[in-house]
Amino acid sequence: MNYLSVENLTKSFGDRILFQDLNFGIDLGQKVAIVAKNGSGKTTLLRCLMELEHYDTGRIVYRNDIRIAFMEQSENLDEDHTILEAVFAHDLPEIQIVKKYNLALKSGDEDAVNDCFQELTDLNAWDVEVRVNQILSVLKLDNTDLKIGSLSGGQKKRVALAKVLVAEADFLLLDEPTNHLDLDMIEWLEEYLSKSKSTILMVTHDRYFLEVVCDTILEMDDKTIYRYKGNFSYYLEKKAERQEQLESTIDKARNTFRKELDWVRRQPKARGTKQKARLDSFQDIKKVASQRIDDSEMEIPVKMERLGTKILELHKIGKSYGDKKIIDNFSYHFNRKERLGIVGNNGTGKSTFLNMIQEREPLDSGKVVVGETVVFGYYSQELIQVDENKKVIDVIRDIAEFIPLEKGRQLSAAQFLERFLFNRDMHYNYVYKLSGGEKRRLKLMTVLMSNPNFLILDEPTNDLDIFVMSVLEDYLRTFEGCLIVVSHDRYFMDKMVDHVFVFEGQGAIKDIIGNYTEYRKQLAQDSKRDKKPSDEKIEAVKVTQMSDSAAPTAEKKKLSFKEKQEFEQLEKELETLETQKETFTKVLSNPESSNEDIMNAGIKLGEIVARIDTATERWMELAEFA
Repeated sequence: MNYLSVENLTKSFGDRILFQDLNFGIDLGQKVAIVAKNGSGKTTLLRCLMELEHYDTGRIVYRNDIRIAFMEQSENLDEDHTILEAVFAHDLPEIQIVKKYNLALKSGDEDAVNDCFQELTDLNAWDVEVRVNQILSVLKLDNTDLKIGSLSGGQKKRVALAKVLVAEADFLLLDEPTNHLDLDMIEWLEEYLSKSKSTILMVTHDRYFLEVVCDTILEMDDKTIYRYKGNFSYYLEKKAERQEQLESTIDKARNTFRKELDWVRRQPKARGTKQKARLDSFQDIKKVASQRIDDSEMEIPVKMERLGTKILELHKIGKSYGDKKIIDNFSYHFNRKERLGIVGNNGTGKSTFLNMIQEREPLDSGKVVVGETVVFGYYSQELIQVDENKKVIDVIRDIAEFIPLEKGRQLSAAQFLERFLFNRDMHYNYVYKLSGGEKRRLKLMTVLMSNPNFLILDEPTNDLDIFVMSVLEDYLRTFEGCLIVVSHDRYFMDKMVDHVFVFEGQGAIKDIIGNYTEYRKQLAQDSKRDKKPSDEKIEAVKVTQMSDSAAPTAEKKKLSFKEKQEFEQLEKELETLETQKETFTKVLSNPESSNEDIMNAGIKLGEIVARIDTATERWMELAEFA
């Protein structure tokens, strides 16, 4: 059943064509993602589909009688509304009665609560009430009396997302739904949308999200659109095949073109019908042969100052805002080629920590010691602060005409822009004409060209397309300095870091060896280990009640023969694992270890620590009866 049909859609800004003659359709139940380079018109396409943006030509047809909800990349909420009013700004009777019920509860009007209770029952809207409370709780929007105007950009984004999810529309259009969400929220949203019965069209750069949620990928490239019936892995595979076929076609066309060009040059001006047909064919071949596959990469061998023995030391640093502790008595010494990831819920102090280590934020206690050779390169979440009427190339030339590279080489400002995927025809564009992602790419460029040896990246993947992220990852893998990354992009974190600082709130920071996936495993193990005895008793009662044979079992007093063998084996295994743990720990603390050795040791150490935890837990169970 077709929900959306797009025919010959074209959109341009002046002489710049964003897309031309787009044709695609979306059927009931499909979960579709649009991927493209920044500036290709993904957001503009969504706005055209919602009739919020004028398009030049084409036709957009939705199925009749379906409910559509749209979440824009920039929030469009009434600043005077409360969170509750914004989230419930829908005409659906079920949503309106849930809103009325919540207001009655807040006012304490028992008669109004009873009336709403009956209406909720009549409309069978109690599941709506449960879903609304779940969404508000997960997105940390518990104080629904706050005005929209008083919220941060991230909070407004979560309100906009909650509003769309609460509607439970037949067709959801989502523009960057994971931006400004913490990792727990992203994983919850991933599961929520995977199970949703709604048809979905989204723009996202979260590659795990694309892999798990989507069953169709639409790639916008060269002003047209390509359809891939599968998830992100399938898309990458088929895109590579398409490019290989295109390269083969272009090569053949170029060979034919050279032969035909020679024939055209040798022919007289007066030609017969057959010659004219061949000349027309020549023009078609020329068009194919002139195609150029944009396979440019962001290879940036920027010169880096060598780090000394002293890099960055944190000595019992502390920071609070009133009663809220951000960091409490924290110490750490950074080593060469350190690759640190930072995770934690919004508001736990990640950005404050980054400012403190760069001495941009005063400390309440302790001290920060920065080595003499350290050159920080800081990429923050704010957009680039330059004159919007300045040309792109002038932004770079204001920093330097030439960029020093390794081995005495250098790049001109124009060449440097091209390495960052800014084509020549974009160099003289004004900054205000750039998309959000292009502005972030320009800012990243200004950070890297300062020749830093200690990179600090605060949410570097926000608004960057998957193509730029891929080449940025290639660059960072060869970066010889220290790296700190704060990111909600799980795929990026898994590839970039070898240990993680977890900001747990109230000043507590936990250091976990391994990447983001290792951190989640550790979190799951901690959750299992911290399980309350009362919860275990409740589960035991449930199991007993479900069992047909409820006969009491004899209390265990000693180990069986097999359990004795297992107990002895566990003791030997734990000794071996502790030895291995010590070996890999030495590799991590050795300043002469290579980057590859450190990464491998970090992964192995994470696995060993997990095995020690599991074996120790089982050993303690058996030790009670040994």
